[in-house]
Amino acid sequence: MEKAKVYFTDFRVPAYGESLTDKLKRLMRKAGIESIDMDGKFVAIKMHFGELGNLSFLRPNYARAVADVVTQQGGKPFLTDCNTMYPGSRKNALEHLYCAWENGFTPLTAGCPILIGDGLKGTDDVAVPVRGGEYVKEARIGRAVMDADVFISLTHFKGHEMTGFGGAIKNIGMGCGSRAGKKEQHSSGKPHIEQDACRGCRRCQKECANEGLVYDEQARKMRVDQTHCVGCGRCLGACNFDAIVFDNDAAVEMLNRRMAEYAKAVVDGRPCFHISLVTDVSPNCDCHGENDAPILPDIGMFASFDPLALDQACVDACLAANPLPNSQLSDRLKRADFLNLGDHFTNSTPESEWRSCLEHAEKIGLGTRAYDLIRL
Repeated sequence: MEKAKVYFTDFRVPAYGESLTDKLKRLMRKAGIESIDMDGKFVAIKMHFGELGNLSFLRPNYARAVADVVTQQGGKPFLTDCNTMYPGSRKNALEHLYCAWENGFTPLTAGCPILIGDGLKGTDDVAVPVRGGEYVKEARIGRAVMDADVFISLTHFKGHEMTGFGGAIKNIGMGCGSRAGKKEQHSSGKPHIEQDACRGCRRCQKECANEGLVYDEQARKMRVDQTHCVGCGRCLGACNFDAIVFDNDAAVEMLNRRMAEYAKAVVDGRPCFHISLVTDVSPNCDCHGENDAPILPDIGMFASFDPLALDQACVDACLAANPLPNSQLSDRLKRADFLNLGDHFTNSTPESEWRSCLEHAEKIGLGTRAYDLIRL
């Protein structure tokens, strides 16, 4: 496979010059979005509206820039995301829409309607075959996502407590899965709780949607109910005391591979375009109801027809950057007993792993990790 083209521009704009959103539009056009026939077509713009309390998600202004370009090409854009598997403000379409509105996403600010991809209760999905899939034969994808004629991903590239980073493949694969699809991707590996490290704070229990965590009133400790636990990993990000440990060492790798196969199901057979913004690189996902200080500086905006090359370009740029002070990453690096693995994402969250996702995505033909970076 020949190298993919990834287009890049930084966040610098001169005083009294073009705005960042105008620069994003210019990047999209330079990367070739105008080659897609959108005239009269439904165009899904997949993004993350942010959990309530989180402030690192992409601003609606960026979504508006993408929607404007689509509209100018005759397309009918809509913003979309699917419901979550865990408790929070996005587990059904009503709460999801209220969350989006509170975080600033409305038809007025975004320039297009907002549709929750898997319906009111997260059950409106379709079974989509995965060509070349080794772990998933049929992916459960939100119906509205698959009904679109053209698919565009708009991704906030940041850290993640399990998958190392959240990029285009995660935004597409995990983000477009219905509630059943998300559960399937998370279904390998379950945690246990180190009793000596558990403080009994019960914060992890608030993140569990499946009664997989039980509080022992006598011991004042939490334990995992293996019958109900689905291995989603939300509790891992909630624990501040490293008390939660996954028993299956391959669980994250399996999650990554299934996520790549779900992404392939979404993009196969129709025009697609992908954008990633490396800004506010928080250590954890935007699904959290909070966001810690960025671990890396703002780097820029990337665009490509290849989601795998896009992720590779973004991670390469991040690994070449210097960690920011007063962040989770810099705090870990300063510890005398810390083993520096030479990888900002793994150093930030040692339990995470990301390479298996990109390797498997290339193996199944989602794209290529070889790319030429073209600067705007």
